[in-house]
Amino acid sequence: MTDTGKRLVEELDEQGVEYVFGYPGGRAIEILDHVPDADVEMVRPRDEREASVMAEMHGRLTGDPGVLAGQGPWIGSLGAIGQMEGKLASSPMVVITEASERGDYSTLAPYQQARGDYGGLDLPSALDAYTKENWFPRSPTETVRSLQLAFKHATAGRPGPTAIILDGDAFTEEMPDDPIPPVWDGHDQVQNWDSRPAHKDVQTAITALSEADRPVIISGNGVHAADAYDQLETVAEATDAVVTTSYLGKSTFPETHDLAAGVIGSFGHEGANQVVSEADVLLVVGCRMNPMDTNWQSPEFIRPDEQTIIHADIDTRNAGWVYPADVALIGDAAHSLDDLAANLPESAGNDWAHDRAAAAQESFYAPRCESDASPIKPQRAVKEIEAVVDSETIVTADSGNNRFWLLNYLQTPDTGTYYGSGGVGAMGWATPAAVSAAITTGKDVIAVAGDGGFTMTMTSVETAVENGVAPTFVVLNDTSLGMVRQMQHEAGDIAGVEFHDTDFVKAAEAFGADATRAVTPAELSAALEEGTSADVPFVIDVRIDRDEEMVESLQSSFYKEVGGLHE
Repeated sequence: MTDTGKRLVEELDEQGVEYVFGYPGGRAIEILDHVPDADVEMVRPRDEREASVMAEMHGRLTGDPGVLAGQGPWIGSLGAIGQMEGKLASSPMVVITEASERGDYSTLAPYQQARGDYGGLDLPSALDAYTKENWFPRSPTETVRSLQLAFKHATAGRPGPTAIILDGDAFTEEMPDDPIPPVWDGHDQVQNWDSRPAHKDVQTAITALSEADRPVIISGNGVHAADAYDQLETVAEATDAVVTTSYLGKSTFPETHDLAAGVIGSFGHEGANQVVSEADVLLVVGCRMNPMDTNWQSPEFIRPDEQTIIHADIDTRNAGWVYPADVALIGDAAHSLDDLAANLPESAGNDWAHDRAAAAQESFYAPRCESDASPIKPQRAVKEIEAVVDSETIVTADSGNNRFWLLNYLQTPDTGTYYGSGGVGAMGWATPAAVSAAITTGKDVIAVAGDGGFTMTMTSVETAVENGVAPTFVVLNDTSLGMVRQMQHEAGDIAGVEFHDTDFVKAAEAFGADATRAVTPAELSAALEEGTSADVPFVIDVRIDRDEEMVESLQSSFYKEVGGLHE
C-alpha cells in the first residue's frame, strides 16, 4: 500500500513537472507535504489568483501543463482568473484542488465544503465553466488515474485547463500496490498523438495559394501553442504572403521581417487591416477570429464572397466558425504548415507582397513616438521599451490602454517575445505572468501594465524576489482606469475611474525590489537600462500623459465604420 498523496506527487515527477504554482490550504496540504522530497519545486505567490496566472503562463510558454494547486473554494474563485485565460487562450493547465469536505460533518451546516451538497458550495459546477474536463474521483485508484487523465486531456487537441477534485477516502485511504482495474505507467497513459490535415484539403489549399496574386496570412495564438514559428516563416516566404497576426498571435512572426504587416483588429495596425482587406486569398492559422480580430464584422474587412479563405485549426469547430471557409486544414498548426510547405510549387510567388508589407509597417510609427513631452506620451514610452527588447526578451502585456499602445508601437524582433492577456483579458495578468516567464525561461522579462492592473497583483513582485528572478515591471501610470475614463463624455460621467496616486516606488522597495519613477523619456530610457541589467526585480513608475486618447489614436477605419467602441 502507498500513501495516496505521495503517489500523486510521484505522478507529478513521472509527468516531468518542474513547478507547482499554488497556495497551501485544505487537503491540498496533504499533497504539498510530499513536495519537498520530490523533484518538483513549489512556487507560492501571495494568493491563488496570482498562482493561477503563473500556472497558465507556464503552460503557454512550454506547451506542457502548468500545475495549479490549492484549496477548493479559493481555487474555484480567486484562482478562476488563470483558468479562464487558459481556456480561452488555449494554455494547458492541470489544477489539483479539493472539496474541503469534513467527513461525516459535510452535510451538517457545512463550513467551506465544496462538494455541491445542500448548504455548501458547488465546486464541480464552477470548474465546469472554465476547464476542458474535471474529475471528482471516489477511490485512491481513481484519484491517481484521474490525475493522469488530467495531464492527457490538457494537451489533447486544443490545449486548455483540466482539474481533479480530491475528496475524503479517495485521498486519505492508501493506494493498493496492484489495483484492479490497474493504473498504467504515467508516461504511457498520458501520450497524445498529433493530427494533420487530409491530403485533398492540403492540395486544395496549395492550388489557391499558388494562384494567388495577393496572399495574406493571419497568424493566431495556435502558432504559439504549436511552436510552429519556423513552419509559418517557411510558408510565408515560399508563397510571398504578407503576414498579419491576431492580438494573441503577436510575435508568432518577427514583426521586423520584410513580409510582416502587424496586428489586425479594432485597435490593431491600420496597415495590417488594409492588407487583409486587399487579399485575394487568406490563410488563417490557429485563430478563431473573435470580434476584436474582425473589426466587429466590418463588412468591408473580410468578404467571404470575394476572397478565398483557407482556415487551419486544431479544432474543426473553429474552422469556418466566423467566416465560411473554402477549405479547412484540421490538425496541429505545425503539421498543417509543414504539409503546405512540402507541396508548394517553386513558381508560387508574386510582385506585391514585399512592397505592401513595407508600406504596412509604417503603422508601427507615429510622430508622438519621438515626443520629448512630460508627462511621457504612451507612444514614446513604448518605443523606449522597444529599444531594450531583443530576441532573448519576453514582454507580458496587461489589459487596458497599455496593451493597445504595445500592440501598435512595439515592433517585436523575434518570435515568442510578446504575450498578452487576451483570452478572457483580465487586468492584473501581466505581473504574475512575467514572474512565471522569468522562472520558466530564465530570460529577461518586461511586464507592462497600467496602474490599475499592476495594483491588483503587485504582490507578485515579492514572489519574484523570493524566487531569485528579476523581471522589470513597467507601470504606465495615469492614476486612473484609463480606458474606461476615456469613454466618458465629460469628467465624472462614469463612477469609479479615478485612483489615489500610489507610491509604487515605496511599495516595490517594501517587497525587496528596486524601483524608480520616470517623468521624462530620458529618465525612462535610463530606468529601463538599469532595470533590465539589475539582478533583483525592478519597478518603474512611468508617468504618462493621461489625456492621450487611445481610441481616437488607434481605432481602425473598419472599426470606426461599424460604430466604434463595443468593449
